[in-house]
Amino acid sequence: MSHPTPAVEKPAAEFTHRQILTILGGLMMGMFLAALDQTIMATATRTIADDLNGFNLQAWATTAFLITSTISTPLYGKLSDIYGRRPFFLFAIGIFIVGSMLCGLSQNMYELAAFRAIQGIGAGGLMSLALAIIGDIVPPRERAKYQGLFLAVFGTASVLGPILGGFFAGADKILWVDGWRWVFYLNVPIGVAAMAVVARVLHLPHTRVNHRIDWPGAVALIVGLVPLLTVAEQGREWGWDSGRSILCYVIGVVGLAGFLLAERAYKDEALLPLRLFGNRTIAVGTGASTILGIAMFGGLMTVPLYLQIVKGSSATMAGLQMIPFVVGIMSGSIIAGQLISRTGRYRIFPIIGSTLMVIALFLFSLIGADTPLWRTMLVMVLMGLGLGGNMQPMITAVQNAVSPREIGVATGAVTFFRSMGGTLGTAVFLSVLFNVLPGNIKDAYADAAKDPAFQQAASDPGQQQLLAQAQGGGGLSDTSFINKLTDVVAHPFKVGFSDSVHVVYLMAFFIMLVGLVAVFFLPEIPLSMRSAQQQRADDAAQAGAEAGSATPAH
Repeated sequence: MSHPTPAVEKPAAEFTHRQILTILGGLMMGMFLAALDQTIMATATRTIADDLNGFNLQAWATTAFLITSTISTPLYGKLSDIYGRRPFFLFAIGIFIVGSMLCGLSQNMYELAAFRAIQGIGAGGLMSLALAIIGDIVPPRERAKYQGLFLAVFGTASVLGPILGGFFAGADKILWVDGWRWVFYLNVPIGVAAMAVVARVLHLPHTRVNHRIDWPGAVALIVGLVPLLTVAEQGREWGWDSGRSILCYVIGVVGLAGFLLAERAYKDEALLPLRLFGNRTIAVGTGASTILGIAMFGGLMTVPLYLQIVKGSSATMAGLQMIPFVVGIMSGSIIAGQLISRTGRYRIFPIIGSTLMVIALFLFSLIGADTPLWRTMLVMVLMGLGLGGNMQPMITAVQNAVSPREIGVATGAVTFFRSMGGTLGTAVFLSVLFNVLPGNIKDAYADAAKDPAFQQAASDPGQQQLLAQAQGGGGLSDTSFINKLTDVVAHPFKVGFSDSVHVVYLMAFFIMLVGLVAVFFLPEIPLSMRSAQQQRADDAAQAGAEAGSATPAH
């Protein structure tokens, strides 16, 4: 008895320009949520940390968010490959809204860190799934045309975020609630609107594929990463060779070994199939993205702090002063995207981008307490151009190098390793910064004490109390006292802070040099003219035809 060949709907895989724009509308709402959250937090963190008496604990809030968003990224990629993208994109937005609401209710820095972790679970899906969906519906060669719209979202969020962050952080109360809490509450109406749009417009054809889900791998990854990231964050306080630190190293290594064993056992159904890393494009893409994440997050975490503490900018002003960086990212991405679309070549862009980042990080390491602001802004543009030329072309290269069934996993892998690098970079660089800061501030005040102008200003009784706070390191839990110091007395503190930031940038510079060497190994593969959905439909049609011809006639 012959079996009927399943009908394959070919047109469903080919989206018109208008359909793509409609779907993009939903994706852009989700991405706007994630992008706005990052930029608002960059300028509001200092105020929030001061208000919750935890400036020196602020890295916990950042690290908690990065840990959960990093760990959840490959899970979203794998599960959405199996069950479809739409339900997981909606789930990610929903969790993000719940996390935001809880963050707004935080009473101390530890609560904020816990709720930021919940928010991170949502954020892990917002970015990677949006990029995977684009891979589904737009051919690699054509992606550049739509890239500008995503960048417009980032650009808008990057300009709006700091202004809103500064406005909320600067307001004592808004509707009887602390101003900074609105940084989180703002996500709720935007998130609800994004869910409504996505639920309505995001309808992708999906064929259910039954697979085992690699839960052992997911659990082992969490067991491996959490202790290692925690010790990266807390090592300076505990002591790198203390009992707690050593316990974290041991648990982390056991977890990562368990993860590798689980990935080997699950083969193609693994969370991150090890076979993928045999593909040179993916091996180079994930390695270079890890290094990029370390240099990018490690470097960028310190710029808003430098602007606020050394240059005395308000939170809002510091946000606006970051606009040159945004302009650089958008320009770099748009130029790279248009040239990739026209030439079909992508390899050169990560090389140029990494070179610009190396130069920018070196120039950042030369910036001191008295460097004019316009020079800092020029370096920001250079750094932005480097990042813009690096990030999107790398994702395009990786998506182009795998089969359509694995676009979610491949995109998730690159985003995962970049986030992983960012988490490590943030934890390690902030640890280094707070480790060298007290000594550098003390040295700067020792040098300043020889200056008669400083001696005279420091002899004022009101200044003496604040000066003791600045020199004692107590200023690291609440830095708002700097604004009350006279310029002469505050200057050594700013010099000490600048000297400490130099150490961070020099570390990021040497790490990025390794990244530059890595991208030279990226192969150039001709970019496909068909989207993943079209390829899947063609494969299904071909399989159906083969099944039909193989059926014996009766």
